[in-house]
Amino acid sequence: MKKNALVGQLIGEVFGTFILILLGDGVVANVGLAPRLAAGAYNWNTITIGWAMAVIVAVYVSGGVSGAHLNPAVTLAMALKRGFAWAKVIPYWIAQMVGAFIGAFGVYLVYFDGLKAAGMPNVWCTGPGSVFGQAFWGAAAVPAVTSAGPYTLLIACVAEIFGTAVLLWGILAAGDSKNMGLKDNLGVLLVGGAVLAVGLSLGGPSGYSINPARDLGPRILGTLVGTKGLFDGIYWLIAPVLMPLVGGVLGILTYDWFVTPHLPEKKQ
Repeated sequence: MKKNALVGQLIGEVFGTFILILLGDGVVANVGLAPRLAAGAYNWNTITIGWAMAVIVAVYVSGGVSGAHLNPAVTLAMALKRGFAWAKVIPYWIAQMVGAFIGAFGVYLVYFDGLKAAGMPNVWCTGPGSVFGQAFWGAAAVPAVTSAGPYTLLIACVAEIFGTAVLLWGILAAGDSKNMGLKDNLGVLLVGGAVLAVGLSLGGPSGYSINPARDLGPRILGTLVGTKGLFDGIYWLIAPVLMPLVGGVLGILTYDWFVTPHLPEKKQ
C-alpha cells in the first residue's frame, strides 16, 4: 500500500513539474521568439507573470497528490525541518527532473518552427546564453564561465540564495495555520505571489532559477535538441542548481528562527 502511495506521489511530481515547465519555459519562448517584439522590447514583466501563473496551475493540479514540491530545494527543506521522509527525497528529485525534462520537450514541440528559425536559442534555462540574457543584457559577448550578463558568478549565487529563501518563506507562511497566510486552496496564490515577487525584485542577476530541476532538466533537453553552450563552464552547476538548495535550507531555518517561535498558539 505504501509503495503504491509513493508511486502516485511521484506521478504527481512528474505531472506537476511538467506543467510548471511547459508554461514557464513556454512564456519565455513566447516572448523571446514572438516577431512582434524586438530585442529592445523584451518584456520581463510578462516572463515573471507567466512563471507565477505556471506555479499556481502546477501546484493546484498536483498538490493533493504529492504536496506539489516540484522543486528539489523545497523537498530538501521539507525533509530537513517538516518531517518529510528522507527516503522519499531522491525519488522526488528524480521525478521532478523527469517532469522538467518532459515539460521542456512540450515547449520544443509547441515552438518548434520558431525555435528552428531562430537557430534553437536558449529558452530552456537561466544564466549565460539565455534568451533573457542575450536580449536584455546583451550577454552574448560575456564569457559564460564567469558571469551572467554584467553580474559575476558570486552575485548570481547570492541572488539565487535569497530568491529561493523568499520562495520558502512564501510556501511556509501559506501552509502555517498559526500565521496569517492564506490557508487550504488559497495558499497556492501566496506561493505564486512569492515567485512573482522574486522574479520582479531579485531575478535580474541570475534569471531566478530558484529550482534545480527547473533549470537542469530543460538544460539537458535543450542540449539534446541542438542549443549550444548550455554546459559551458561551471556556471550551470553552481548558481542555478546548488545555490537554490542552499537557499531552500536557509529559508526554512530562518522562518523557524524568526517567525515560528513567536506565533501565537492556535485557538481551539
